[in-house]
Amino acid sequence: MKAQSKAQQRAAGAALSAKRGETKVGDLQGASKDMYHSMSEDELAEMAATDHDDLPDCADDD
Repeated sequence: MKAQSKAQQRAAGAALSAKRGETKVGDLQGASKDMYHSMSEDELAEMAATDHDDLPDCADDD
């Protein structure tokens, strides 16, 4: 699944970092915390890797 906005991509990156043990889970907030609990590392990696050049800052669904 590809990110729909830059905000979603950043949240996925933060959640992925926590999944990999690079940051503390307790530091996550909002969408990144939800993503951490509901998505696999592979799903987060795919979303975080989305090219963000053509993405809006925020999607309507964010």
